[in-house]
Parts: sequence; structure tokens; C-alpha cells
Amino acid sequence: MRQGREPRPVQPYDGELGAAVARAQEGDEAAFAVAYRIVQPGLLGYLRGIVGDDAEDVASDAWLEIARDLRRFKGDGAGFRGWTATIARHRALDHLRRQKVRPRSAALEQDVLELPGTHSTYDQALEALSTERALELVRSLPRDQAEAVLLRIVVGLDGPAAARVLGKRPGAVRTAAHRGLKRLAARLGAPGVTNEDPRTLGESK
Repeated sequence: MRQGREPRPVQPYDGELGAAVARAQEGDEAAFAVAYRIVQPGLLGYLRGIVGDDAEDVASDAWLEIARDLRRFKGDGAGFRGWTATIARHRALDHLRRQKVRPRSAALEQDVLELPGTHSTYDQALEALSTERALELVRSLPRDQAEAVLLRIVVGLDGPAAARVLGKRPGAVRTAAHRGLKRLAARLGAPGVTNEDPRTLGESK
């Protein structure tokens, strides 16, 4: 049972994605286009949360690497989303380093909380995250929370997959995602959600 944890994201196209990736690895260019169509929206949203207006350029660099190394990938549709997110994250961090912009660090508490049910918070934040304003709000979160929210909600990774992308423990990513979504829901005025932290969204707890 996963009581006390956020619901695992359900991605209805993962079966189609896995099949497309398998065909693309055999040289089917149309299948690669299908995989791109499925993955790109979430990947671009994730990158917008990290590098803002430069997301399109970073995504292009990431897809060049994805295409180059595609035959080395092993896994299903969900695994492909995680693999592409990892590549995109590396390209985004390289981009920030080239710009000499140091990514905001955030002290991540090491305790793994048994979180209360968050279905309503997730539902409220999910709909709002499709907007540019919401992505700007995500960027104002502490970095650990922002990336956890983007990977879980925008890219659609489950906790262990998001943890692998970030190089952290699943419990730490789960905690960061919950805290980030709570802050977002409060900032967006979701009913029934309060933010007990008096500090701004850009400050780490």
C-alpha cells in the first residue's frame, strides 16, 4: 500500500511510447517522431522551469544527444521518459554553467516524512501547472522542490524514477514534491490549502 504518499502518475501513452522507442532503435524515423511528440511537451515544461526562455534551445541540444545515444537505451516507455529527463537536466545545468548563473541551492532536510494524503493538492496544482504563470511560480520554489514538482507532475515520473534523475533518495524527492505542491497550491489560491511558512516561495524551509 502507498498510504500517506502522493499518487503515482499514470501515463496512458507509455505503452505506445515504449513501442515507438523500440521501432526507432531499429531505424524507424517515423517512430522516433512519435516518441518525440509524446515526450517533448513534458520535457519542455521541465526545462522551462529550470532555464526559462532558453528551454527550446536546451531541448534541441538534449534531443540531439537522445537521438545519438538512442540505441544504448534499454527500458520501457516510462524508463525512456526518465532517461530523456536525465539528459535534459544535464544539458540544462551545462547551459546554466555557461551563462555563469549558479543554480539556486536549497538545504534539503534529510528526514523522510510519512506524508498525509495529497490528492486534493495534486489535483489543484496539476491543472494550474499548464500555464506560464504557474511555471514561473515553480521556478521561484527552492530548487529541490521545483525540480521534484516538475519531474513528478510535468514530466510524469514516479518517485523512484524522479529520484534517479536527481541522484537523491525517493523519500527525499517525495518530501520535496509535497512541500513544493503545497506552496504552489497556497500561492495559487487553491481552496482549503494554507501555507504556514511566512517566508517567500524562493526561500528554502
